[in-house]
Amino acid sequence: MYEEYAASRTRRTVTATARLLRALHLDGTLLAGLGIVLTFGLFVLFSAAGDNQALWLSQLVRIGLGGLALVAVAQVPDRFLRLLAPAIWLAGLLLLVAVAVIGDVGKGAQRWLDLGVMRFQPSELMKLAVPLACAWHLHARPLPPGPGAIAVALGLIVVPVALIAAQPDLGTALLVAASGLLVLLLAGIQTRYIAGGFVAGAAAVPLLWLVMHDYQRQRVLTLLDPQSDPLGAGYHIIQSQIAIGSGGVFGKGWMNGSQAQLEFLPERSTDFIFAVVGEELGLLGVLALLGAYLLIVGRALVMAVQCRDAFARLLAGSIALTFAIYVLVNAGMVMGLLPVVGVPLPLVSYGGTAMVTLLTGFGILMSLHARRQLLGSR
Repeated sequence: MYEEYAASRTRRTVTATARLLRALHLDGTLLAGLGIVLTFGLFVLFSAAGDNQALWLSQLVRIGLGGLALVAVAQVPDRFLRLLAPAIWLAGLLLLVAVAVIGDVGKGAQRWLDLGVMRFQPSELMKLAVPLACAWHLHARPLPPGPGAIAVALGLIVVPVALIAAQPDLGTALLVAASGLLVLLLAGIQTRYIAGGFVAGAAAVPLLWLVMHDYQRQRVLTLLDPQSDPLGAGYHIIQSQIAIGSGGVFGKGWMNGSQAQLEFLPERSTDFIFAVVGEELGLLGVLALLGAYLLIVGRALVMAVQCRDAFARLLAGSIALTFAIYVLVNAGMVMGLLPVVGVPLPLVSYGGTAMVTLLTGFGILMSLHARRQLLGSR
């Protein structure tokens, strides 16, 4: 009797939870994936923070703010997202101009606006504003897009990317560019335009090299030979490789990593937290984290495919694939496969604006997916 009662109560709880999620336009599978990664991140950050547990508490607050933003944005109808897209892009652009004029300087870069109670990084907003604007621009036009539509979309991408690169923040600039270019790719841009883009990009490499800052060029050279400057530019990569390699299959144990706990590993709570995972939790911990990321990206792509409107599909697909790029870039950077470009590990690294922006993006994705039936009837 007790087993039957318990099973019945469990079924009622599951049904009530499903109804609540449906009413709030939230996707249970995607939420579960996000919850796993966020919990994993708090677990690792507690170790990476060391004696500075204020970081951990601050991250907990920011996750709460991001969660509220996710739920709030999920309630916004898609038609309002479309209407607001150009205004959001313009507001983000004006904030980038404000950063260039009166922005706060930290670690040699001018990337933040000081709001008194907190510092805000407007370039993070453009990770959502650029794909929003590109999807808004393309959704009402014939697909695949023609030369004129492509040119306008590229303008929506290039202007904010140039302002972000000038801060300088090459990592964020590349991610913002990727979020917009993914919209164009998902729109079915023709092969000849893609080939032309690759040729133009290759031709622009020498010019890009000339306009890069000295430390940015040094990062590229360090990727090829970290041992050439083991105590300078190559220090980050060398220490992160030592940390990951020493973790082996099972890791050294939570809070027992020598590179992290003895502070040999720089930026261990932010950009290089992936190395902490490898050292303390080993290959199994890394695979578990990557598996949770795969769950998020896979479910997000399924949701994007199920959207029945061009605007929704383009925007949702860009959010899902850009998130995957964040993970690949950070992991590649920490393992020494890519240059160090200052890209945090999503939902795990310590950070405020990035955390809220990412969760807001998933709120947009849930909003678009939840209204797919309405979109199909228009």
